Amino acid sequence: MTANWAAFATAEPDLAGTVEKRFGAYTHHILATLRKDGSPRTSGLEVRFLNGELWLGMMPDSLKALDLRRDPRFALQANPGEGTGMGGGDVRISGRAIEVDDVETKAGYVEEVESPEQLHLFRTELTEVVRTYIEDDTYLVVQVWTPGAPLRTIKRT
Repeated sequence: MTANWAAFATAEPDLAGTVEKRFGAYTHHILATLRKDGSPRTSGLEVRFLNGELWLGMMPDSLKALDLRRDPRFALQANPGEGTGMGGGDVRISGRAIEVDDVETKAGYVEEVESPEQLHLFRTELTEVVRTYIEDDTYLVVQVWTPGAPLRTIKRT
């Protein structure tokens, strides 16, 4: 089961707001894709939250784009920032990236984010959103959301 960003934000608005804020704190994040042989590849990436979707834009024929065309599964981790503060916690999103070939949609994206016209554009279908953070300098808290299930919160000391 998958959901787009709007469905996630409707189901868990507080967590979605925190996730967007964490991704908005820095420009570059880490995308994990799968190579032809199934081994992982990590790459830097900018992401955008627009019109109820989480978008991944990539340079033409980049290896990460070719990976996603072959196998759409991905994991995306927000840039943790400097030091160990990680304000807002560690945030990760997993799902499938679906390439968008629609000329109008791509043109709207290019105009909105002022990106190069030649790009691979993927919208995402989420399978999991995870936030890990420290509460009261005592607890490690892990929040896990998957489509169709309630938010799970795990606290450890």
